[in-house]
Amino acid sequence: MATTIVSVINQKGGTGKTTTTINLGSALQKLGKRVLLIDLDPQANLSYSLGITEPACTLADVFGGQQKLETCIQERNGLYVAPGSNELVDVEISLVTHESRERFLQQLLGEVEGFDYILIDCPPSLSLLTVNALAASDEVLIPLQMEVLTLQGLGQILNTVQQIKNALNPKLKVKGIVVVMYDKRRKLSTEIEDYLKENVDEYIFQQRIRLNVKLAEAPSFGQSVIDYDASSYGAKDYLGLAREFVSVS
Repeated sequence: MATTIVSVINQKGGTGKTTTTINLGSALQKLGKRVLLIDLDPQANLSYSLGITEPACTLADVFGGQQKLETCIQERNGLYVAPGSNELVDVEISLVTHESRERFLQQLLGEVEGFDYILIDCPPSLSLLTVNALAASDEVLIPLQMEVLTLQGLGQILNTVQQIKNALNPKLKVKGIVVVMYDKRRKLSTEIEDYLKENVDEYIFQQRIRLNVKLAEAPSFGQSVIDYDASSYGAKDYLGLAREFVSVS
């Protein structure tokens, strides 16, 4: 089974990156795919959002060589999760002097088998952890809010991906841009979406992720929005995204 590794990135915080990683992963799992989520953000919001609050083993232990990645993976409603922790900050500092500092995650992911997709929730910055994720990935997924400042950030993300592609990972490509927190009542949303279509070459997913209170509520119950409320707009939107995701080459 060939595994596709996808980095979900945005260098700005609060852009729906973790929400997209969890709920796209859950939607892919509902479509019959075997999915592993990697919580590479030191804030560990992904782990917390799936009810993993005090894991016995985290990615920090794996990077430090105390544990194997396979032993740290937990299952949540059919999803598999490698938990993160605040200690990833210390890991990043220690990686600086490591001989293969950009490819450490790539080596770790080479140990796991049997997944259709590995989705990596990256830190909201161009950190060494993010570089590790991009070096290990086949594809990049970019969640994007319809805000003016996000357009500037998008250019930075695309430049970063190109730099990693040139220097470390020739196979890396942008899978596409996902419009999140979409509100069709706002004129700005339509204007920015039109701008993207006219000025950005990368694929823009037709399935938008609408603003939905259930998306905000689901983490409080340690669930994806699909497990929390399958009838919600959030669940329907991410299931639609997953179907489009698997159909786009």
